[in-house]
Order: sequence, then C-alpha cells, then structure tokens
Amino acid sequence: MKEIRDPDQFVQYIQKHQLESIFNDKLISYMTLYRFDQGELICSQGDSSEYLYILVKGKVKIYTTTAEGRALILSFKPPLELIGDVEYVQGIDIINTVEAVSPVHMILIHYQWIKKFGHNDPVFLNFLLEIITRKFCVKSNSLSFNLLYPVEVRLASYLLSVSFDESDNQFKGQLSTLSLKDTANLIGTSYRHLNRVIQKFSKEGLVERKKGFLHVKNREGLKEIADHNIYE
Repeated sequence: MKEIRDPDQFVQYIQKHQLESIFNDKLISYMTLYRFDQGELICSQGDSSEYLYILVKGKVKIYTTTAEGRALILSFKPPLELIGDVEYVQGIDIINTVEAVSPVHMILIHYQWIKKFGHNDPVFLNFLLEIITRKFCVKSNSLSFNLLYPVEVRLASYLLSVSFDESDNQFKGQLSTLSLKDTANLIGTSYRHLNRVIQKFSKEGLVERKKGFLHVKNREGLKEIADHNIYE
C-alpha cells in the first residue's frame, strides 16, 4: 500500500467515475489515493474497519472464510466498487478478505469524515444502499455457484478472473502452481480433483504449465466452459 501524491490523477478518477455526483465536496476533500500491488491484501476478514475504500482502477478478489475454516471465492470486482460500506453501516469488523488481482488504485476516506459530512446526505446514502443490496445478491449467487456447478466451470471462471483485467489491457495475469492448493480451497474442491481438471484443460489446449505458472492459452475456450463469468 503506497500513497499516490498526484492531484491530477486523483481528479481524473473523480471525473471518470463521476464521484462528484455521489460524494459531496467536503467528503472529497478528505479522500486520499493509494496504490496496491498485485497479490497485496487490501483488508482481511476480522480486521478492524476504519476506512471506506473506493476501487477506481484494477481488479480485486473477494473471499470469505467459513466457521469450519474453508475459504470460498465470492466475487472479482472491477471499478466502481466499495469496500467497507457494510462495515461502516453495521459498525463491525471487516467481513471478507479483499486482495488485489492486478495493480489496484483505491481512494480511501476515514469513517469519521463520512459520519461528519455524509451521514445525512441523501445522495450518498442512496448510493450506499444500492451498493450494499447488490452485494448480498452477489454473495448468495456465488455461494450457490460453488455448490451447484462442476469444478470445470468454476476453474474456468476463476482462471479468466485472475488472468485478465478488462480495465487494464496491459495486465496478463498468471497463476503460480505453488498456489494451486489455495485455488482448490477457494473454488471449493480437492487439490487432487483440481489437478485432474487442469490436466484435462492442458490436453484440450486451454492452459499450459510453464516455469512454475499456469498460463491461459485459449481464453475463448475457457469462456465457453464458464458460459458466463459467474465470479464477476
């Protein structure tokens, strides 16, 4: 996490995502722009929540850990997305873990300024309501997806999500083979079964293992298997 001290870039993000129509001038004056590197944790489940994060560039992975210790992917999110909104309203700790899939830019604002300048702002509150209700629909669909769809579909969707960022054409991600056990856990399958599916994808020319990484060779082929990228 590193602060970006570039007023022009900050203003560009405000204008690009029309944040001035959501956040009033006083809220915007207390915002700060930060960069997160690929793979960096933005916040972790159970941590104390103090900031509202506004995703303005890149893609993040959101996952939850159950009481039984299982981690499950909920979604991948491009801009514009909020992190810490539910926690702000409920006054609770961070609900889910959020990780940068590609290089990410986030605008942060401390809860104290939201309470002071946004608590009675109907435009901001309506935006918050829309975002929060959408999240609960996504969470319900994602958990059902992990239970109902075969591993082939889940893995195809996962690989598409971690390997590409539609908002950044320069980003071509790859999956380390060292993290395959984590991948199996996140999409809700066994490591052995995951390897069988990867071998199947390799034979079909969809992916390739090379120098410790799993590379996507046939993006369109994976899209056909995933049907629609449910994780996003």
